[in-house]
Amino acid sequence: MPVTRHAVAPLLGMEDDLAVVGQAGTGNEVSAVIRAHRPDIAVLDIEMPGLDGAQVAEHVATHHPGTRCVVLTRHAHDHGWL
Repeated sequence: MPVTRHAVAPLLGMEDDLAVVGQAGTGNEVSAVIRAHRPDIAVLDIEMPGLDGAQVAEHVATHHPGTRCVVLTRHAHDHGWL
């Protein structure tokens, strides 16, 4: 969600030892952003438009093994696997 992304990114950027190097609006855009910036960590929303956070995390693990994923959500759903 844009609201969540626009709130979390500045908060992370306030930390001295963190730098936000890119953002993606949909799960489908994440791979291109990771390829361009090669981050250590990708922060994903479980309910992103397009590919969801779980699908993106699986893709990242397979295609970008140097990037770890942290999955969060503002939603209160029980997906049965969180």
